[in-house]
Amino acid sequence: MSIELTTDFAGLSNEDWFDALDDVAEEHGHFERVGANHAAAFIDQGKKLLVTFETFPEICEQSEVMEPRGFQAARDFGWSHLAIVARGESWFRDLRLYQYFDRLTDDGFFEDFDEVLFFGTHRGGYAAGAYAVAAPGSRVLSIRPVATLDPQIANWDRRYLEARRTDFSTRYGFAPDMIDATQHTFVVFDPQEDLDAMHAALFTRSNVTKLRMPRMGTKLDHNLDEMGILLPLMEYAMNGDLTEASFAELYRSRRDFVPYLRQFVGWLERKRDYSRAAAICRYVLSEGKRPYFAQRLRQIEEKAAREEKMNATRAAQ
Repeated sequence: MSIELTTDFAGLSNEDWFDALDDVAEEHGHFERVGANHAAAFIDQGKKLLVTFETFPEICEQSEVMEPRGFQAARDFGWSHLAIVARGESWFRDLRLYQYFDRLTDDGFFEDFDEVLFFGTHRGGYAAGAYAVAAPGSRVLSIRPVATLDPQIANWDRRYLEARRTDFSTRYGFAPDMIDATQHTFVVFDPQEDLDAMHAALFTRSNVTKLRMPRMGTKLDHNLDEMGILLPLMEYAMNGDLTEASFAELYRSRRDFVPYLRQFVGWLERKRDYSRAAAICRYVLSEGKRPYFAQRLRQIEEKAAREEKMNATRAAQ
């Protein structure tokens, strides 16, 4: 039976938001400031624990009600939830955070739960893998994770040059090494995003399953949310039911997800596969009025006609 988890975070500034999170967590569990840059909010209700890693800017962007992702999972599934939240664009590399997880391990915190799932996206995906070592036998669901920004290992990733000054070589450092004791880790990524795919390759382990979302770009968590399958994905991962086959079944919803279909049409057009691109446009238009796809269909048909005419001319010469 899940608790009545009520929040009123929308529109709050950074400091007021953390104060409000403090109030909610203290009502249902506990709250702790972890150094100057992070906080831990624990919702205590079930024997399954979801641990999430997020930043305040990400929460403001992804949630209209400005609450951590795990709150809805706590409501829907009756899970306990530990939210590790950073004030800014943190990589969760902080001595006080290491000490916090050390204390949880020493206190046997994770042993109180039947199942533990670590979850995060990108920066949070890095942290989900890195801190999972604190709970051997847990599972990890990591969306487009970074393995490390240590220039000795990932000098090819130049997206976060300032963050590369952060020390990724000490405790909880190289995320792929920290997942060795997990029961299973799931890495979700778009193989056509080169840098994300290179980081995903570093997570190659016998206990890792890679779940590919080609042509979905870098907003994978948002897309999964909009398709309505992020929470089911978490539930599958928590319960040990997530496999490549079960993910593929969930991911079939992309066939009606307009942002994906736009990307797919563009990809097919660049490959000059006009027949399939036009077929997708007609499929979308059969479901209702979509001016964008109507315009793209006209353009694709014109390109196909021009190419057919050019080929006919060449053949006649």
